[in-house]
Amino acid sequence: MSENHSGHEGNNAIRDELKKNDFRVAIFGSARIKETDEQYKEVFELARRIGKKKYDVVTGGGPGMMEAASAGHAHGDKNHDSDNIGLTIALPWEADPNKHLEIKEHFNKFSARLDTFMALSNAVVITPGGIGTCLELFYTWQLVQVEHIKPVPIILLGEMWEKLMEWVTQYPLKNGLISPQDVDHIYIAENIDEAMEIIEQAHEKACQKGECVHNNHDYLDK
Repeated sequence: MSENHSGHEGNNAIRDELKKNDFRVAIFGSARIKETDEQYKEVFELARRIGKKKYDVVTGGGPGMMEAASAGHAHGDKNHDSDNIGLTIALPWEADPNKHLEIKEHFNKFSARLDTFMALSNAVVITPGGIGTCLELFYTWQLVQVEHIKPVPIILLGEMWEKLMEWVTQYPLKNGLISPQDVDHIYIAENIDEAMEIIEQAHEKACQKGECVHNNHDYLDK
């Protein structure tokens, strides 16, 4: 298990991951959500299903929704057939990574951390969150828009994102500030059943003859 790296160059564990034919789902969300919240339980269950399917999960490695995803994946993948990856960040209120991680890398800067998420992930799930989660959503979306990475499904889980997409349609799209095709890679999932269906479709598309296509595995080298 690898840790305590600046993250700009990447460490051996993450580089080794990028060479594997694994299907990985990044789950972004708030560090402030408590274990007793329904949203926490929902993300736990989604990640449990991801683990049961033997897909890797990639999170920020901290508390809240990140912990829900890491814990749920660990519960679903009891035989450790897939990886539970955490990309932690230097923050005073997230001093320690959650205990469920199998592979971890520590970052001092959000930019290097986000680029590593992009290189690793075949699908992205955006759960309820604040400024950091919005950053992760729009960073992924922009890289897909400008073709710095090849398309990955961006799955919005939770009603707060429905209102955001209404705003996107009403203002940037209506005023010609973005193109209609920019919205094609955004999927609104009303529940975890819909989110899981989109993930499974992405897996089927990405994986052929038992090997997953890593469209963005070389992104860190560009």
